Amino acid sequence: MRALSLAISVVAGSLIAGSVMAVEMPPLAQKNKCTGCHAIDRKLVGPAWMDVSKKYRGVKGAQAKLVAKVKNGGKGVWGDVVAMPPQAAPEAEVKELVKFILGLDK
Repeated sequence: MRALSLAISVVAGSLIAGSVMAVEMPPLAQKNKCTGCHAIDRKLVGPAWMDVSKKYRGVKGAQAKLVAKVKNGGKGVWGDVVAMPPQAAPEAEVKELVKFILGLDK
């Protein structure tokens, strides 16, 4: 009986975790080392990408603003956190990642 209870708990925990984190980091995020400072669903060094998506929901020109922030770096928008340095990723990759981020809150 104890083994059955443990098995049920493990399965239930896996289902809950899977539903919370159904979206995985895209390979471009890993390639460009975004995952060192960002996660989709929780703050690391920088904000969670889900929070970025929520913050910029409905903001006119959000795509272009975020592409510029990634390319040029930025600080102060998320409080006292380490500033994000300018990123050298190709513009097409930055645009694809920003599109992914902005699509998280839909």
